[in-house]
Order: sequence, then C-alpha cells, then structure tokens
Amino acid sequence: MISQLFSYILENNYFDKFNDECGVFGIYSPYKVDTFSLIQFGLFALQHRGQEACGFSVLRDGFIISHKSEGLVLDFFRKISNSKCYHGNAVIGHTRYSTEGGQSKKNIQPFFGEDSYGKSTISIVHNGNLVNAQDLRRKLESQGINFISEYSDSEVILRLIQKYLPESDNSLEKAIQKTTIDIKGAYSVIVLMDNKIAAFRDPNGIRPLCYGMLNEDIYIFSSETCGIDSVGGFYVRDLFPGEIIIVDKKLIQFSLLSERKNTKKRICSFEYIYFSRPDSLIENINVYEIREKSGEKLYEQHPVEADVVIGVPDSGVPASIGYSKASGIPFKPILVKNKYIGRSFILPKQEMREKMVNLKLNPILDEIKGKRIVIIDDSIVRGTTSRRLVYILRKAGAKEIHFRSASPPIIGPCYLGVDTPSKKDLISYNHIDKKDIAKILNVDSLEFLSMDNFIDILGSIHYCFGCFTGNYPVQKND
Repeated sequence: MISQLFSYILENNYFDKFNDECGVFGIYSPYKVDTFSLIQFGLFALQHRGQEACGFSVLRDGFIISHKSEGLVLDFFRKISNSKCYHGNAVIGHTRYSTEGGQSKKNIQPFFGEDSYGKSTISIVHNGNLVNAQDLRRKLESQGINFISEYSDSEVILRLIQKYLPESDNSLEKAIQKTTIDIKGAYSVIVLMDNKIAAFRDPNGIRPLCYGMLNEDIYIFSSETCGIDSVGGFYVRDLFPGEIIIVDKKLIQFSLLSERKNTKKRICSFEYIYFSRPDSLIENINVYEIREKSGEKLYEQHPVEADVVIGVPDSGVPASIGYSKASGIPFKPILVKNKYIGRSFILPKQEMREKMVNLKLNPILDEIKGKRIVIIDDSIVRGTTSRRLVYILRKAGAKEIHFRSASPPIIGPCYLGVDTPSKKDLISYNHIDKKDIAKILNVDSLEFLSMDNFIDILGSIHYCFGCFTGNYPVQKND
C-alpha cells in the first residue's frame, strides 16, 4: 500500500510543480553535416524542458524541410525512416510544453513561412511568452496576414519578421530589430533562413539562450549548455540580454536590439531552482552548485537535529546533499525512483495501472521507521504533493518530519514562459504564516529558503523573482 501511494505521488508530482517551459536548439555549418543526428541529440538533452511535442527544420540544398509531431524526442525520431533526407548545413529544433496555444498539433514548433511558390523560406523556434501577442495577432490579421496556429505567440514573432523583411531590404537583422520593438515579454528565439541562422534574446534576458562551437566552423545555439555538451561541442557564452547573433557562410555578426537601452537584466531565477538540468551552466553559473548551496543555507537558517536527510527525486537531491554537508546529518537516497518509466506511460485498465505504478517510486521502509527525517524539495507550489508525501512518511513510522523548501515561498504565477497555477492555488499565497502551512502539511517544522539567502547564493539581484515577490520585469497586459 505504501509503495502504491508513493507511486501515486510521483505520478501527480508533475501537476504540483511549475511546469517546464520549452527548449530550443540550432546548428549552423558552412557545409553539409549529419543534422538529423545533431538535432536529435540536442533536443533529447533538452527533453526536460518540454515533453508534449517536438520538431525541427533542416536547411538542405537551399530548401527548408520541417518535421514535427506530438510525443517524446526519441519516440519521434525513431519513426523517421529516411534520416539521410534530413542531412543539411543547418537545423533548428524545439521541444515543447505549451504555455500559449494549447495542445493542438497546429501549435507545434517550428513554425515556417513560405513564398508565393510554396517554398519554405524561413523557420522559427521560440522559448518564452509574449504578453501582448493577442493584440498583435489581431492587428496582423486585420492587415490580411494569415496564421496557421490556433493561437501561438511564437507564430506572431514569425509573421512580424516576415512582414518586416521586405521593408528592410531583406535584412534579417533589421527585420528582427523592428519585430522586437513591437513584441513585449520573454523570448529566446532561433531563426533559420535559406542562407543563415539567427538567435536573439529579449532585452531582460528572462529565458536562457547560449551558443557554442562544434569545431572552428560549426556554431551551436541552445537553451542550456547541456545541449551543446550532448553533441560534443564547447560552450562559448550566453547571449547577452537584447543581443542578436547571425551566422552565415562568410561570418558571424553580433548586434543589439534597439530597445535594449531602457531595460535591465532579469534572468528567471527559477531556472536554477528547478527548470534547468543540474549539469548546465546558466549565465556561466553552475546550476548544481546553486542547488547544493541552497541546502547549505537552509541548514544555516534553521538548524535542526535529525537522523537522516532525504531529497524528493530528482530536483530536491542536490539541496539535500548540501544540507547534509552543512549539518553533518547523513544524506540517504531513501526514495528510490525507477528512471525507466516516463510520466507519459499509459495502460488502458485501472487494475494494470495500479500494478505498474508500483514500479515508479518506493521508499526504503527500514530507513524511515523511528527516524527523525529532514525532507527537502526544490519548491512548494500547491502543497498537495508535499502533504501526501508527509502522510506516507508518517504511515511508514517516521518519528519526526522537518520539511525544507530550497526556494522562497511562491506567491505569484509566472506569465513569461512558464505554465503555473493561479494565485488562489498557491499555498504560500493563501497562507502567509509558514506555521499554518506546517500544520496543513502535518510536519514538525517547515522552513523556506529566504530571499536574502537566495540572492546571496546567486550573487546579484539581476534576476526575475516575480513568483516570489509579485514584481515582474514585464507587466502583463490587462
């Protein structure tokens, strides 16, 4: 019974988190390479940023060819039999979690534009969210510009670039600059044209985007450095907020968006808490180290005597290790997760589902009974998963349970590229006093990482802390 309940927790943990955003990846080479394998590796490395759908566009012999579908990356690529048809000199790709536009196949990226002869001339992938996309789409539609998606802010960016290209003497740089005057929000974008690739980032740098090299000729763009690592490349640096990089066969060109002067760097702080892979660098800062330091700070904030420290797999584990190092309390992987069953695993009958979920996560009961436990998760959103988890630990015979969150209390939703609950669903918004939350969770003590300590760990205030403070770098349109 206990193992079934733990499995139920893992199944539902996804719905008690800030759901992943999207991942973008791109390669440009002056000569033909195995773009099929490169984009497959890159997107698989970014799978944690979106599990709903994926797709890619390849530049081959002057033509842009796109392929996209619902499902996980490896399942998607396994169904493609003619892989050599997708060898070219450039490719962009996207792994999707829908924040705008819903789950329709029409909303899967990349989006592409065609000329009057039906030839694809431009393709785009985007991570982020525009706060004025609906207004822009209505305006463009009134001008006779057609849209393919049911609603996607990413396609709005594409149609604006297409609109401004003829007005800019077909200069992609100028078209992007004009586009970014119109759009408002968070965006990290990669654009593929018939002879070049471009990457650009919003003036606040809210969503991550970096670039690297596979060799002295081949350029790589990725949401995270783990994507660059996956193809054997080396990381150069993150794109600056408001920067445009354009690569073609002759050169690499760096420029800035015209709106960059009036904005401040505000990178999403939740990238370090949960979204990014622990082996990635974001703004040249090691994600794993931030998470481990969070655990150390948690112990400094509120020491407690205990017998064992455990982490909620997988994102709570680095902070648990940090807490253990600072406290001297042993860390033990008491929650054992089977990593070979994805969250999309579906069986038709309830009886079979109940049997299969037993394989997903099991506690080591002998390590729980009679023990004083510190349990650490990356965050507490609704609190439903935390409450169920505590219930199971109590049933297993835990003597004391001390819950620690490796982030500050979440009091606001995010509308800049993350699918999050509304305020009324956030436990810390509804219960300001953490003692009230501790009672709801039925724990002996509860502690959140303080904002001061979080800022101290990150080393600056140049981040978006909107979900913790309610103050956002870009205000949402009413």
